[in-house]
Amino acid sequence: MSSDFLAYAVPVLWHGLQLTVLVTVLGIALALFTAFVAGLGRLSEHAVVRGISVFFIEVFRGTSLVVQLFFFYFALPAFGVQLSPLFAGVLAIGLNEGAYAAEIVRGAIVSRTAGQNEACIALSMGKSLRMRRVLIPQSVPAMLPPFGNVMVDTLKNSSLVSFIGVSELTFRGEFIRNAFGETLTVYLTLLVLYFILSQLLALLSRWLERRFAIDRPSRSIFRGAGMRPATEGVTP
Repeated sequence: MSSDFLAYAVPVLWHGLQLTVLVTVLGIALALFTAFVAGLGRLSEHAVVRGISVFFIEVFRGTSLVVQLFFFYFALPAFGVQLSPLFAGVLAIGLNEGAYAAEIVRGAIVSRTAGQNEACIALSMGKSLRMRRVLIPQSVPAMLPPFGNVMVDTLKNSSLVSFIGVSELTFRGEFIRNAFGETLTVYLTLLVLYFILSQLLALLSRWLERRFAIDRPSRSIFRGAGMRPATEGVTP
């Protein structure tokens, strides 16, 4: 491995890594937003809203992500809509991952016990209020482990945006391989970089799971030595 190769490859891969992180972060943000909109839409009492949500989910889960990328970038101009490669890539990945994550949202909310729902109804809470104050907050911990898989999957799918000319990590790695012929070095480096990024996302996911766990120990400032229940030592 020559010094010329390192001097050229390191900054090129660094810029590609930055773009990969950008696509991943924006894709995750769009996927989470889409997941809640489509997931809650499937639980709507309005048939039109449910129908639109089901149609969206089935279309994006039932078609290829690569074809969706090509559609947003190459086909939409026929309708007068021209998207940049980066925007088209983030849009396709975010909507595709969001369609899968929507079922996570729906399933987590539906799995809440019937007793919680009945208690809310007994308190005269409307459906939107029940969702906002009780069902969704209690469902978030159950959503986090599969959401972690969605984040890692978004990272891996970010390499597909190279098909529409986004010069992210894989695109730049292939360019370096063609220029220098260092096939083993380039692809091994890409594997290591993607592995490190996926582990960082896994660590983030595990931290969020601990942070929002329902049975997480309280961190109240009133806990500590010398703090005793108010009734302790009180003589009847």
